[in-house]
Amino acid sequence: MDVFDGIKTLLAVREYAQKPVSDDVVRRILDAGRLTGSAMNRQHWNFVVVRQPENLQRLGQLATYGPYIAQAALAIAIVVPEGPLGYIDGTRAVQDMMLVAWEAGIGSNWVGNVNSAPIRELLNIPQDQTILTIIPFGYPAKAVGAGIKNRKPLSEVAHAEKFGQPFPS
Repeated sequence: MDVFDGIKTLLAVREYAQKPVSDDVVRRILDAGRLTGSAMNRQHWNFVVVRQPENLQRLGQLATYGPYIAQAALAIAIVVPEGPLGYIDGTRAVQDMMLVAWEAGIGSNWVGNVNSAPIRELLNIPQDQTILTIIPFGYPAKAVGAGIKNRKPLSEVAHAEKFGQPFPS
C-alpha cells in the first residue's frame, strides 16, 4: 500500500473479527513504533503488548472510552514519560503503528483517558511513566468504508506564508 493511500483510507475500527494477528505482523507493528523519529533520538516510548483474552477483557472493562478493547486480537499500551516530548513522540509512534497495521488489513483505534490506577496496576506501569493511549488491533469484523472521510477541504485549513492567506488550489 502506498503511504498516502494508507493515510487517505485509514479509518477507526471498533469491531473486530475473532481472528488472531500473527507474531510477524505484531513485530512489524512494534517495529514501526520503534523506528519512528523522536526528539533528540531519545525514543521515549515503551510498548506493552496485551494478547491474553482475560487481560483484554479487563482492559475493556477499565477503559471508559474503549470497551471494544475486549474484542480485539491484541492491544498495545503506549507508555511515555509525562510531558510534551513524551506525548509528541508517543503520538508519532502510534500513527506509524496504526498505518503499518492498516497496510496488513488490521484495524485499530486510539483509546484515551487510560492512565488510571487500575490500568496502571494491571500493566505494571512504573510511577515515572504515563499511559498515553491503548490501541486495540484486530481484523475488522465488517467491511470498512474505502477511506471515505468527513474532512474539511484543504482551502479551509491550508494557508500560504501567513495565516489567513489562501493556499493556491
